[in-house]
Amino acid sequence: MNGRVRVTVEKLSFAVHLNDTESAAALRQALPLAGTVSLWGQEIYFQAPVRVQTADPVIETVEVGTFAYWPPGEALCLFWGPTPASTDSRPRAASPVILLGRFVPDAAALNQVRPGTTIRIQDETGT
Repeated sequence: MNGRVRVTVEKLSFAVHLNDTESAAALRQALPLAGTVSLWGQEIYFQAPVRVQTADPVIETVEVGTFAYWPPGEALCLFWGPTPASTDSRPRAASPVILLGRFVPDAAALNQVRPGTTIRIQDETGT
């Protein structure tokens, strides 16, 4: 079951297109979610009360606009540019992540997001 979810942080709101995977379905089941923003380079991550344990593939170097789950930190991640682990212009996670979906990043707006702010994820229908 794929689809879209809405991410809201500060005054920014955007859609994330979910993959058609077990992991994305687990995320959808846990909605709505809220957390506290942490930043690591051009990555927002936040702990979320959802556990994704599937056979879906994991990857460290991702594309700009990747929405993922980071198993060691039980955190959701939004990548829009290089991180401290990057070796080029692509984002690189601290350790392998499970891909959940894609979004079109507004780098200028995301660069304004500050640690400690609240981030929310809900189904596009508002739930």
